Amino acid sequence: MTETTQAQVNGARDVEQLAVNVVRGLAMDAPRKANAGHPGTAMALAPLAHVLWSRVMNYDASAPDWPDRDRFVLSCGHASVLLYSMLHLTGYDLSLDDIKQFRQLGSRTPGHPEAHELPGVEVTTGPLGQGIANSVGLATAERLLRARYSPDLVDHYTFVICSDGDLMEGVSHEAASLAGHLGLGRLVCVYDDNHITIDGPTEITLGDDALKRFDAYGWHTEALGEVANDMGALEAALRRAMAVEDRPSFLQLRSHIGWPSPKLTDTSAAHGSPFDPDEIRATKQLMGLPPDEQFWVPEEVLSFYREAGRRGRAKREAWAARLDSKLPVGSHDRHVWGAQWAAGGLPGWEKRLPVWKAGDKVATREALKSCLNAVASEVPALVSGGADLTGNTGTKLDGEPLQSAEHPEGRAVAYGVREHGMGAAMVGMARHGGVLPIGGTFFVFSDYMRGAVRIAALSRSKVVYSWTHDSVGLGEDGPTHQPVEQLAAMRAMPNLWVVRPADANETAHAVRVAVDHDGPTALILSRQGLPVLDGTAESAELFSRGAYVLSEPEGPTDIVLVGTGSEVQLCVKAAASLAAEGTGARVVSMPCWELFDRQDDSYKREVLGEGTPVLAVEAASSFGWERWADASVSLDHFGASGPGAEVLAHFGFTADNVADRARALLHDNAPRR
Repeated sequence: MTETTQAQVNGARDVEQLAVNVVRGLAMDAPRKANAGHPGTAMALAPLAHVLWSRVMNYDASAPDWPDRDRFVLSCGHASVLLYSMLHLTGYDLSLDDIKQFRQLGSRTPGHPEAHELPGVEVTTGPLGQGIANSVGLATAERLLRARYSPDLVDHYTFVICSDGDLMEGVSHEAASLAGHLGLGRLVCVYDDNHITIDGPTEITLGDDALKRFDAYGWHTEALGEVANDMGALEAALRRAMAVEDRPSFLQLRSHIGWPSPKLTDTSAAHGSPFDPDEIRATKQLMGLPPDEQFWVPEEVLSFYREAGRRGRAKREAWAARLDSKLPVGSHDRHVWGAQWAAGGLPGWEKRLPVWKAGDKVATREALKSCLNAVASEVPALVSGGADLTGNTGTKLDGEPLQSAEHPEGRAVAYGVREHGMGAAMVGMARHGGVLPIGGTFFVFSDYMRGAVRIAALSRSKVVYSWTHDSVGLGEDGPTHQPVEQLAAMRAMPNLWVVRPADANETAHAVRVAVDHDGPTALILSRQGLPVLDGTAESAELFSRGAYVLSEPEGPTDIVLVGTGSEVQLCVKAAASLAAEGTGARVVSMPCWELFDRQDDSYKREVLGEGTPVLAVEAASSFGWERWADASVSLDHFGASGPGAEVLAHFGFTADNVADRARALLHDNAPRR
């Protein structure tokens, strides 16, 4: 523990030192009032936050969505009170009363920063490792857009603070490796090396050398040492890192958690629990703050920070003038810019989507590739890639260079075998704005990226996943590669639209839905070729309702067959068999539960009938189908290795078995004498 003296923390009544101490006071008061929170890290990092927000970063607190602002990511999101304090003090739309409601139900200051809750919060952090991985996406988006529009319109930095916990989580390794490989300058990461975790000193769990690790990844690295309270040294280190254009920068800062608390500095008790009132009083007295006042912000400190928050306004206004000069309002280029930042398409973009003829046989992953290449010029924000599976997942953009230092304009991204890092970087790209990221891997490996997908859903980030090889139909790779439970798991996630198209035409409709949606979309696509079905080419509007009647029997409807993806064709064939024996079967394609659930009850009855037996057919877990169907042909066990068609037949995914199951359901529902 370092020795704390009155002179160190108070000294002359310098407004900047007083400002730092006020932030430390807020960092103690908010958790104390909430009886929950993490004061120690925010206290230790108050000087660093002060330097970033008052000396280094370009932003305008009155315009938090200014596209050319510097981005700040608090990867150690448990220290959220630090970010909230800076947002309030510099003039963002966050009051002191909001901070007093820290961690309370319905407040604007939740326990961890949430991007959809508060202007100024760039990404949702909390699960450790996500923030630093998001920052890789932020920096990638900045470089791509700077190459496209020139530094006159895009010219900013991404600053991230991470902790030992962030660096222990595997996603940080994946993302840091990718960032170093891409040579992402303008990404500056400060590692808060405070030697403390909840369980105690980091030495009990962590023995690797972070600087050597990041140096091996290709980052510019620097050990700053004991300068956590030296604002001049912190600013100089940040500016040295900003001058490194060809690599991301990693600055290791030795801080002391809870400083300058007399009893709790450098203790795990300072990490995740509020200080007791006596310790808060003693610490405030040491810093020269009124010991018995809570949430104390003197006018001179508020004025100082508000001036810092206004400082970027002139730069923003000059930027706006350059935008109007280079891309005049009403010009085609300005429309492209608008579509870019909306991550949407230019008017009429969907007309470029291809159409397939009934009877063609196309894997839906291949249909996705055709769709993306057809619309790439009309969806300027589209950036596509895969986790070493770009060709396999339909995410390859023909003729586009790979994103790299040599090709910063590249709209194709080779993420490597880094599913979790890819997912988190995609969230960062989407949160940056100007990029619509599409990333692909096998559906079974969505498990590896689930943490990032959850953050995308929580923050309503506009990303598109291409998860292919969607069932046991992928065949010989066997149970390790055959998704069975993943569909149910992803459908359980709020805010995520899970779309499993039946054929190539439905895949085109799915792309339209994803581009027009304002949140995350998962496309669940087949490896094997699927027949293009009658009626799907004309179903674009009905498709967007999540489920629709693909075919009706000539006479009365005795049973409804509902399928998704590759199983819709089985429903069509089974309906034909049943019709031959006088049983009327309606066929329903239900590509997206979430969209169908948004429809009114009358439409749901129109599609599924009322009192009519419903049989669902899907090569995945039956979990959840009881909501829509009376019975299902499904998989409640792991798969098997063998040729895909044989495996599907072995598990009952044939038209004959679907027809048999329909007959059995009709028998079970027949009136009893």
